[in-house]
Amino acid sequence: MVAVVEREVLAPPAEPVVSEDPAAVYEFDDAFQGKVAALCLRDGNFLQRTEGLIRPEYFENVVDAHLVSIATRYYEKYRQKPGDVATLVSLVKEDVANKVIRKETMPLMAPRIKELMTCDVSDRDYVIDQVSNFARYQAVAKAVLDSVEHLSLRNFDKIQNIVQKALSVGASADVASYDYGEMIESRTEKRLDRVSGKAAPTGITTGYAEIDKYLYHHGWGKRELSVLMGPAKSGKTTALMGFGISAAAHLYRYNVLYVTLEVSAEIIADRMDACIADQVMFELDGSVHDVKAKVSEWKKKAGRFVIQEFPSGTMKVSDLRRVINKHKADGLIFDLIIVDYADLMAPERYTDNAIENSKNVYVNLRGLAMEEDVAMLTATQTNREGAKKMVATMTDVADDFNKVRIADIIISINRTEEERAVNQARLYFAAVRNGKGGFSVRIEQDTDRMKFIKSVLGEE
Repeated sequence: MVAVVEREVLAPPAEPVVSEDPAAVYEFDDAFQGKVAALCLRDGNFLQRTEGLIRPEYFENVVDAHLVSIATRYYEKYRQKPGDVATLVSLVKEDVANKVIRKETMPLMAPRIKELMTCDVSDRDYVIDQVSNFARYQAVAKAVLDSVEHLSLRNFDKIQNIVQKALSVGASADVASYDYGEMIESRTEKRLDRVSGKAAPTGITTGYAEIDKYLYHHGWGKRELSVLMGPAKSGKTTALMGFGISAAAHLYRYNVLYVTLEVSAEIIADRMDACIADQVMFELDGSVHDVKAKVSEWKKKAGRFVIQEFPSGTMKVSDLRRVINKHKADGLIFDLIIVDYADLMAPERYTDNAIENSKNVYVNLRGLAMEEDVAMLTATQTNREGAKKMVATMTDVADDFNKVRIADIIISINRTEEERAVNQARLYFAAVRNGKGGFSVRIEQDTDRMKFIKSVLGEE
């Protein structure tokens, strides 16, 4: 942990919500205070549920206090956590320029940011409870003092209101209320910052600007479920893997969890080697050192890419949640979760109705995306009729039409034998919750080298 340094004056928060006592500091130990700070930087759900409860001056470590101030102010404006380390560093520099942070504090920032971005961030709900209890204690203590002057006047209604308001202080529900009219200023600032390039798109890139531009979030939407649809052997796994590689290799180095329910983790890794090293998969053994060098170079510039294998038909959403929490305990928070694929998952509770079982999986999968503030990407089968069509539409989804209702976007993979012969395919935007649909994007492929998209040829 970074040593505690002398406290300094911070810019006051926009609106004191809980306590106006500058002497109030957390009684938590250094490690727990660090976990609170880390969650503020890395977990949008945590920021949402603790909004108004966490104040910079509660922290003993002044660097943590500054970083928490930055994170809470960013959330207040954009309703999301700071996007990545580069965004965080830029915000720190802004505060230095505005003399909110002293220049002599800067040398402590970089090592502390690195520490907080990799430390254990598991047990979020427990941390929220502790932060909430501390905030409620501060509010009640202040309410007792504020009530004294009303006691001699026997103004019991006023005392009751003060105390009840203090007792109501606590964590927000998982889903926050949104005041439409009051939030227009925030929406406007967010749009202006996106237009100017100051704020990055909130979506997780596909790796192709020509495709990102068709997606509302300019990538796979966080807190949303995106689905690729295609017949058997149409390249769904190669597509999911390729989008994961692109996200990890992006400038923001997104962390990716790839859950495979059909193909072994070792085969997925071999396919990734072929794609990243630009080698024919069946010739990997003949280019061992070249493959290792290219993958090692990719690793230096990429986020974490974790492959988790489950037997087909065994993994429930609750199992996936446990995997996520395990990695949080190791300091890893994912930006994109890929499930290959949801049709092979198990419902939380089996019924005799196959459609209800499927609906349970898709509803819970999308719910997990919202709960964890991640982009969720998976695939589903096209039915027999759709597999024969030139273009598979949303009515051609296999087994359960609820998938179309639940998913935020469904993109079908289409390829005739003639197109296969010239290494081309079409992505049809079959169902789009936010944006236009009903069009195709033609792509060039190199399936020998496990490249689902080699280049984007244009809209049709």
